[in-house]
Amino acid sequence: MTKPSIAVIGGGASALLFCCFIDSKKYNVTLYEKNNAIGRKLLVAGKGGFNLTHSEPISEMINRYTPTGFLKQSLLNFTNKDLINWLHKIRIETFVGSSKRVYPTLNIKPIDVVNTIKNVMINNGVKIKCNNEWTGWSKSELVFNHHQNIKADIVIFGLGGGSWKVTGSNSKWMKYFDQKGVKTTLFYPSNCAYRVNWLADFIKNNEGKPLKNIVVKCNGKTQKGEMVITQFGLEGNAIYALSPEIRVGLLKNNQQEISIDFKPMFTHQQLLEKYSVSQQKTISSILIRDLKLSKVQVDLLKYYLSKKRYTTPKCLINAIKSFKIQLVGVEELDKAISTVGGIELTEVDERFQLKQLPQHYCIGEMLNWDAPTGGYLLQGCFSMGKYLADWLNGGDFNN
Repeated sequence: MTKPSIAVIGGGASALLFCCFIDSKKYNVTLYEKNNAIGRKLLVAGKGGFNLTHSEPISEMINRYTPTGFLKQSLLNFTNKDLINWLHKIRIETFVGSSKRVYPTLNIKPIDVVNTIKNVMINNGVKIKCNNEWTGWSKSELVFNHHQNIKADIVIFGLGGGSWKVTGSNSKWMKYFDQKGVKTTLFYPSNCAYRVNWLADFIKNNEGKPLKNIVVKCNGKTQKGEMVITQFGLEGNAIYALSPEIRVGLLKNNQQEISIDFKPMFTHQQLLEKYSVSQQKTISSILIRDLKLSKVQVDLLKYYLSKKRYTTPKCLINAIKSFKIQLVGVEELDKAISTVGGIELTEVDERFQLKQLPQHYCIGEMLNWDAPTGGYLLQGCFSMGKYLADWLNGGDFNN
């Protein structure tokens, strides 16, 4: 009996893990990639340190994703610990950094990880065909490079998001789903820099400087971490994690206010007491020497508070505990670390199958979900690929 055929379209993280775990004794599997090699976006992600996942408990990790709960079953089926154990099994050793992020050991480069996973796929019987760009359907057949038609019993799409076009994630595929009546949303930057209209003198003196050990608040959500002052505005893990909340205001009003606590380890009263007993002669000296603010934090207070607020201790401490900044724009799509948008989640069932196209599945960044930096995005993609493979292999997910 001829085995059912599976066409996997796209060579990103979710598709690669699917190909590693799909049962090749049960299916004939071929992966089609538009570039001349698979895993291009993984290599880009690895340039700043290849953050594979995060080491926090899976019960906490599940809540990092937006919408909350969308990836719960996938993450429980293939947790961050499961990923680390599997990587160890295929001889990719990892370590946990000071931020609790998980990386390959220093002697393992991103290309080594991609090549190792590729070998696992090949040993699993998966055929890899590069330089094959999917360009839509011709009736029930898949069309590649506008002329080659292929028939597959099952189709797995892993076509990526809207950023880093150099890796092949250009979102041109959306029009083919639109033609089929599948609802999509235009991609929007996430985990990216946000625009601030800085005063010229302030940015001249502070461009590139960090804001460390702060807490940022937006629309009821709080995030610890750090940010960097840039000519464009603000970037860094503390603001990336608030992307869903920031996005709401920017899309509705073209602006969103954030609040920064410069000294989250101290209460308002504690700071006021430190200020009141200081022997320093100037306000700047009090802030730097007694309250231990950084020079950039002091400059923010100097440049953006009125003279009355700056010279009134209670008002000044209020600003230190809740410094308001207006965000008025977002980094361009292609420079974003990740994106939201793509195929609406209402278009797929709990196994990521398109409701309007049976036996067609969508996984990875092409679906409209979000995750902060820190290994969460990759873990989500890896877990989706493994979950779908297990499902098609006949796994039991009733537990």
